[in-house]
Amino acid sequence: MKRRISFPLAAILLTLLALGIFAGCSNQLLSLMGRQVEDNLRADPVGELPDGLHVLVCGAGGPLPAANRSPACLLVIAGETVMLFDSGGGASRNMALSGFAPPLVERVFLTHFHSDHIDGLGEIATLRWAAGGWPEPLTVHGPQGVGDIVHGFNLAYRQDQTYRTAHHGPQVTPPASAGLSASAFAPPAEGNAPVVFERGDLRVRAFAVDHEPVSPAVGYRIDYKDRSIAISGDTAKSDNLIALAEGVDVLFHEALSKVLVGVMNEAAKRAGDATMEKITLDILDYHASPVEAAESAEAAGAEALVVYHVVPPLPLAPLESLFGEGMDEVYEGSIEIAVDGTFVSLPAGTNEIEIESP
Repeated sequence: MKRRISFPLAAILLTLLALGIFAGCSNQLLSLMGRQVEDNLRADPVGELPDGLHVLVCGAGGPLPAANRSPACLLVIAGETVMLFDSGGGASRNMALSGFAPPLVERVFLTHFHSDHIDGLGEIATLRWAAGGWPEPLTVHGPQGVGDIVHGFNLAYRQDQTYRTAHHGPQVTPPASAGLSASAFAPPAEGNAPVVFERGDLRVRAFAVDHEPVSPAVGYRIDYKDRSIAISGDTAKSDNLIALAEGVDVLFHEALSKVLVGVMNEAAKRAGDATMEKITLDILDYHASPVEAAESAEAAGAEALVVYHVVPPLPLAPLESLFGEGMDEVYEGSIEIAVDGTFVSLPAGTNEIEIESP
């Protein structure tokens, strides 16, 4: 599999400095910059992929800051259709750093309306509109209530859109295609996974998960030709998810380490921080633990498990092992604890599961 990765200008500068030729080479540097920009503009990262189902983890973390895990975001490519599942802060930047320009996104699917799953929507919509040439606003699919989210972002960005059209002209930034449009569906009943989007060999189904008191909250199953994935969104361990994700190639499941969050809770007590003490206690009951995520993957018969929405942040390498402790005892498949930039490729017509992490 070949993926075009943008070469940052900072890396170009560092290379020239290392060669000792930066001084007096401004013309060469500008030429190199121009060629790189041209290459990036000509790139066809989706076309370079084999036909199949591909996932870029553009947000592997939760709401707390982490160096290598931004808030939740999964870029899913099914054939030539490019979709975003949740859009946490940093989504567009992480896409671009992995070689996938935000204007490629055709539509977004939200699992629920927590801030760390929606706060990148404005930036994605703006970049798609201003640089993508789409004839219509960005469609945002989600359970009932998504219309309020879309209305709020459109209101917040209305003046920005006016400025850009006045500056660049309606041919470049047409007012009719600015912003977002909502496509709401009824919260699915337990045991049901209605199709919420379909095109050719692609079907996206939504199913209920357990994130109470957050409601509605859904996960998604995506089938393209003979390949499939399921996305948990935020949820406690869910029998409904297990049933409706049965037999997928890869399960993308959130996980919160109750052991590590417990350490944070005890630290908050000792520090006298009543707010953090309460929060770190409350979040324990509406997320799955890493072992529970692995149990769900085993019960669903998933070939591989990719853990995302990793909570809490893991700033030290040994914490990664503590986070995943016990998972391989309950699940026989492949396990990947994702970081921003983890890429999963499922070529159609094969049983291959390729997982790359930076």
